[in-house]
Amino acid sequence: MGTYDAVVIGGGHNGLTAAAYLAKSGIKPLVLEARDKTGGAASTDTPWGPDFKVTTLSYVMSLMPPTILKDLELERHGYKVYPMESFYVAFPDGRSLSLHEDSSQHDIDQIAKFSKKDAAAWPKWHAWLEDLAGVLGPLLMEVPPNVGSHRPDDLIDQLKFAWRLRGLDSRKVGDATRLFTMSISDLLDDWFESPQVKGVQAINGVIGTWAGPDEPGTAYVMAHHSIGDVGDGRLGSWGFPEGGMGAVSDALRRSAESFGATVRTGAPVERILVRGGRSVGVVLEGGEEIYSDVVVAGTHPQTTFLRLIEERQLPDAFVQDIKRWNSRSGVVKINLAVSELPEFIADPGADPMVHGGAIELAHSIDYIERAFQDAKAGRAASMPFSDGVIPSFFDKTLCPEGTHIVSLFTQWVPQEWSKEPHTKELEDYADQVIDCYTELAPNFKGSIIHRQVIGPHEMEQEWGLIGGNIFHGELSLEQLFHMRPAPGYANYRTPLKGLYQCSSATHAGGGVCGIPGLQAARTAIKDKKKPSLRRFR
Repeated sequence: MGTYDAVVIGGGHNGLTAAAYLAKSGIKPLVLEARDKTGGAASTDTPWGPDFKVTTLSYVMSLMPPTILKDLELERHGYKVYPMESFYVAFPDGRSLSLHEDSSQHDIDQIAKFSKKDAAAWPKWHAWLEDLAGVLGPLLMEVPPNVGSHRPDDLIDQLKFAWRLRGLDSRKVGDATRLFTMSISDLLDDWFESPQVKGVQAINGVIGTWAGPDEPGTAYVMAHHSIGDVGDGRLGSWGFPEGGMGAVSDALRRSAESFGATVRTGAPVERILVRGGRSVGVVLEGGEEIYSDVVVAGTHPQTTFLRLIEERQLPDAFVQDIKRWNSRSGVVKINLAVSELPEFIADPGADPMVHGGAIELAHSIDYIERAFQDAKAGRAASMPFSDGVIPSFFDKTLCPEGTHIVSLFTQWVPQEWSKEPHTKELEDYADQVIDCYTELAPNFKGSIIHRQVIGPHEMEQEWGLIGGNIFHGELSLEQLFHMRPAPGYANYRTPLKGLYQCSSATHAGGGVCGIPGLQAARTAIKDKKKPSLRRFR
């Protein structure tokens, strides 16, 4: 039995962020991580021995605000990011398209190869996105108000939120409404004509999502992924952390420990202790009891509220909301070690605009939509979509000289595959992904030294990503902002006093951003200062 100022369940990047902020405020937390290492889905592993370091699941950085980098002194603790150069698509007809994702002359010239009309529209599109980012970006750092509540404090929060949006005119409100409700296909049809240009733009609308580009709401998913900043202030900027994604988690852990946090691995939580409508601690597997008047859960909401807590201790309506929470996926992560860079027919030779960016299987919106429809019909995509990167092009710490690490985030397989391993089918699917790249870069398949294939079932069983969903819940309209993860509980609190939530299923979650951890910690610190909060022993 032990007592701590706070307990954080889960040592993923959000849990570590929460722990660092709690510790910095003087509240000394204990982080309990079930696995033998911290980082969760943002980890670097060595599946083929110490020479090859693999960013196992999460694979690029974006969205983490400078506030967190500065507050937690992450650069001092080893955080370093190489900016991603481009989005690159090679096409079977021998052409290619590489985009910086800005309004540079390079992008305009690239697009003009496919459509002069689209090239003229490109700067206007980018300006439109930047304008929307000015609205949506700050919202990611807002605590959602309890919309519809008549409690005085909640009414004040709603009025404050409305006041912060006072600068929006009817045009911006209309644009935001279209963004939240439209499919990325329809939105892009309004701007562009080239299938190739629309295909590369649709990528961010479907990443990690159980939805094809024709699905309403995917326009917002695109915007969510396009508001990023790894240090250069560029809209939609992404980057590769030196040492892989695990280096980000390691920096967060070192920061938390430097402020006084304690971290335990191999410490799975079996149950959250509840007395009189509030959490008072946790019980570990094996029976160890740890008491605290602050508990912060970084676990999936269905784990937190349906497995670690008895349903009878929660409001019925809240339990139903959590049971309805959608975490479908269909994602398969394929990690490779290769003996040489892929040599693309369209662009032979080593090139930062090719190998230093995201290398896509996304020939058109129709190509991407067919991949989703295959999975929706119960079969693995015959022509898969893939978002691939080669972080070792910049980061030489990942593998021996002359070799490279290739990370392929691919979609889709049937979402039901999260229930069973489907090992043989996943290997066949991975073969198809590799064949599709090899059609564009003939040396690719023969260069593979090692490979690792991780499907939705393994993601759920090993990392707690229910359904294999990397966001702990779909980024669909009914699961955003004040609805994430349930109406009335989007402010990082829960129905139980003293229990807070910081998983990616809370507002701003989706991507390695740390915002849920920051906001949950701030909320707990604010509540702890209230005179009514007392310790339980």
